[in-house]
Amino acid sequence: MTYNAECWRLPRVVHVLATIWLSGCATVGFDGSGPRACPPVVEYSREFQARAAEELALLSEGSAIVEMLGDYAVLREQARVCTLRD
Repeated sequence: MTYNAECWRLPRVVHVLATIWLSGCATVGFDGSGPRACPPVVEYSREFQARAAEELALLSEGSAIVEMLGDYAVLREQARVCTLRD
């Protein structure tokens, strides 16, 4: 492992967490026709989010979990917007 290997992992972790935390600021358009059932959006404490960031930093390079967390952030935002429109 080279000296700068850790330097590349941290920005990826920060990017994923920023996507999750800031996804509430994004706007998403939905077609308003028909009934919809909105799933609940679980709220996480700052302490829990910090713990998740630490655990994410421990993952190996190219982990599938990082990509899945990005997808999860999008789903959370869609559920949040759906709940706000009802």
